[in-house]
Amino acid sequence: MTADLRIVVADDHPLYRDGVVGTLRSAGLDVVGEASIARDAVRMVGELRPDLALFDVDMPGSGINAAAGAHAASPETRIVMLTVSEDEDDLVRAIEAGAAGYVLKGVAGRELVAILRQVAGGDRYVSSRLAFAALHRRSEPADDPIAELTEREREILDLVSEGLSNAEIGDRLSIAEKTVKHYMTAVLGKLGARSRVEAALIGYKSGLGRG
Repeated sequence: MTADLRIVVADDHPLYRDGVVGTLRSAGLDVVGEASIARDAVRMVGELRPDLALFDVDMPGSGINAAAGAHAASPETRIVMLTVSEDEDDLVRAIEAGAAGYVLKGVAGRELVAILRQVAGGDRYVSSRLAFAALHRRSEPADDPIAELTEREREILDLVSEGLSNAEIGDRLSIAEKTVKHYMTAVLGKLGARSRVEAALIGYKSGLGRG
């Protein structure tokens, strides 16, 4: 079933990209395009409409910009960032740009293939080391921050932790997307979170988003 997954790979280091492409093809994935700069990566995704796009964060033109452009050009394409960067800000910006996965380049080939298949199936993925760092970036509060949320705020955080967008949450709960944004502003304030990604991680640690 996963052998027919079509993927575009973008990385500005030819030798590394060749290795990744070889690994993916040997595992049965169909690499339909290769790029070395963000502009070409976005164009390919828009033209080819692949199931997956694997982008280097630091390619010329910015892999994060490429993720945003590719997500706009082909919303159904699942985007995974492959990077050496362990910067939490890069993680947050990538996911806000539309990436469904963030993988460190030290990953083994077999594990990368498994992650791509997982993301293609609708899941999200963040390298465990980065997820842990994001959760423990600041000191743990004395009280459980989730306890401060109202029932509706907790319900919305639960869905955010599952990876749903504001529009999807609105559809699920039969409320306006604008109302969801209002609740999320309150949730971020109560959790002391800088972004919905950090809020989702806090929620997931507290047992939310596990459906």
